[in-house]
Amino acid sequence: MAALRSFLVIICFVVVAATSMMPTSAQLSSGFYNKVCPQALPAIRKVVKRAISHEPRIGASLLRLHFHDCFVNGCDGSVLLDDTANFTGEKTAFPNLNSIRGFNVIDDIKKAVDKACYKSVVSCADILAVAARDSVSILGGPDYEVQLGRRDARTASVNDANRNLPPPVFSFSQLLSNFQAHGLNLKDLIVLSAAHTIGLARCTTFRARIYNDTNIDPKFAASAKYNCPTTGGDNNTRPLDSTTRRFDNVYFKALLQQKGLLHSDQELYKNNGTDSDKLVLKYSRNSESFAKDFANSMIKMGNIKPLTGNNGEVRLNCRKIN
Repeated sequence: MAALRSFLVIICFVVVAATSMMPTSAQLSSGFYNKVCPQALPAIRKVVKRAISHEPRIGASLLRLHFHDCFVNGCDGSVLLDDTANFTGEKTAFPNLNSIRGFNVIDDIKKAVDKACYKSVVSCADILAVAARDSVSILGGPDYEVQLGRRDARTASVNDANRNLPPPVFSFSQLLSNFQAHGLNLKDLIVLSAAHTIGLARCTTFRARIYNDTNIDPKFAASAKYNCPTTGGDNNTRPLDSTTRRFDNVYFKALLQQKGLLHSDQELYKNNGTDSDKLVLKYSRNSESFAKDFANSMIKMGNIKPLTGNNGEVRLNCRKIN
């Protein structure tokens, strides 16, 4: 009997020890909604496709929302929260103010997916991740499998957004340090920056480059100055590359010609044989390699500190906590 008690004690210890080593939260998976709501992803794509057909620029905006969400305390939907009496959200942070957009489309997606699922089971954070993928795919980029199962944050921080989002004036070393702080590497920096192959930039984000930088094609700079004067016209826009409505590798080809619109874009290619230069050159020549690596880096970025399991919540309204 004593031997049996000792055996049971050992078994209990092993079970407790094994349990303590198990992850405290669920892992993301591409099939997270397969059983609970198989209609979820088609519903999201339908709204994104309709929004892009109405305004192609919105695809870039939805992709940007996911990036700006993940880089501030993880991919938790915090970028969507409006200010409350308890916190100032991320929308008014310097990198976001008058910059991020597409919130109405996210609202439309939330309504559509909740209707398709007959209840609110898809998080706003997951909606951002899927909408970003769908935008890339619809505009000609890779159609990769999004990892799902994120939950939504109950708070947001304007200060964290100001600290963690890289501005367009960053140097290469600042950009790399910023990405590394989020668990991303040089390749991730290069391919994710190429999200600028779609969309527009406001004059205020590239004015300093076209008037002050020396590593810029003179004719390109002169052309950009037409609708971006030294003063005024801050909200005038210019395409980030020459095929702004198609997700392709033209962004890299522009860098080789010193036609990166943002200072931070051209920082990736200095024509001095660095590893960064080599990657830009590689992707400018091989669109398939770029598409594959972009998809992998998007999945990697989407795994930055997600809330899973019982953490966070699934918001009923993406703009406010439940």
